[in-house]
Amino acid sequence: VQLVESGGGLVQPGGSLRLSCAASGFTLDDYAIGWFRQAPGKEREGISSIVMSNGNTYYANSVRGRFTTSRDLAKKTVYLQMNSLEREDTAVYYCAICPLGKDYYRLRPDEFDYWGQGAQVTVSS
Repeated sequence: VQLVESGGGLVQPGGSLRLSCAASGFTLDDYAIGWFRQAPGKEREGISSIVMSNGNTYYANSVRGRFTTSRDLAKKTVYLQMNSLEREDTAVYYCAICPLGKDYYRLRPDEFDYWGQGAQVTVSS
């Protein structure tokens, strides 16, 4: 299993950024892919997940309405479109996979098995 995040960087408050998670080494239809973030000194927070077979999405309250998760099955890639970014969104962002037999919609890190290396997102003026 390999998950590779890309697209992080520095953005001003109110700006937008899109992260990508390229997936390989497993059968996409059997999994959901989640996005998590971890700010310095804070616990890892689940922010969204998407079921690869049908595209159903789930969001944490902290990002609902601002962030959108989508997938491109041909490219085996999941995206996290982040709009109206706030300084509080500054964190390392990770993608991870969860088999459909687990509670992927609860966005709990312990339900997810494999993780990418992370991408830094910094929101600052």
